Amino acid sequence: MNETEIIQTLLNIRFTDVLDILIVSVIIYYLLKFLAGTRGWQILIGLLILLLFWIVAKIFQFETLGWIFENLWSIGIFIIVVLFQPELRRGLAKLGEKGIFKFLSPSNKKVVDDVIRACLFMSDRKIGSLIVFERTVDLTNYIEGFVRIDAEITPEILITIFTPQTPLHDGAVIIKEKKIAFARAFLPLTVSTDIPENVGTRHRAALGITEETDAIAVVVSEERGEISLAVDGKLHRNLDVLMLRKKLYKLLEIEKPSTFEMLRKKLKKAKYEDK
Repeated sequence: MNETEIIQTLLNIRFTDVLDILIVSVIIYYLLKFLAGTRGWQILIGLLILLLFWIVAKIFQFETLGWIFENLWSIGIFIIVVLFQPELRRGLAKLGEKGIFKFLSPSNKKVVDDVIRACLFMSDRKIGSLIVFERTVDLTNYIEGFVRIDAEITPEILITIFTPQTPLHDGAVIIKEKKIAFARAFLPLTVSTDIPENVGTRHRAALGITEETDAIAVVVSEERGEISLAVDGKLHRNLDVLMLRKKLYKLLEIEKPSTFEMLRKKLKKAKYEDK
């Protein structure tokens, strides 16, 4: 294609074509964001590998392999519905509740600050606790034995839940849509062996849920009183209040700086370096 043909093609692009591409891009983005951190993501990778094999079969004209894949794709829609049934059900339910844009604000500043206050209180008194923030992945398929709470988040309620000898102190608290959704929730434990020997069940549960989903887990150690944060299957231990707040604000996208503020900070830094 020469330069003239390229220019002609660009001139023939309509506004509806741009809008069409934009809508498809947004759908693909949110689809991948929704699947990230779930079992559906692994299934998607498997399907892409099968697609790669099919392309190779077409290129090298492998007749038997090509025939198998062509017949497989003919029933592909049914296979996709079966394999992604849990993810499709959760996705449609979320769209029906508040729309896809609710994913953009899973928490707020007050919720995080109340959780931090509760964790500091429990840390000082060595009260063990495990608090999990749900993000885009629904955690109800990963937890067992939970008690539904649906209560507003306050430090007093969180401290009361985790006070030893109370009925709900075992397990985790799940924070969902700015509320305490569940208490006494039992999470999947990590199967990784690359973790410190002195961490207990709460830390293993925090790692387990963050390995399988995009949730964030805050742990207070009963033995040492230290506060840890688990995200993406990694454990950040012995955090002070400033570091914990900084990490939670960043992960939950709270108080993102404006473009003007970011530009101001860059100019200030450049001015300082010039000196």
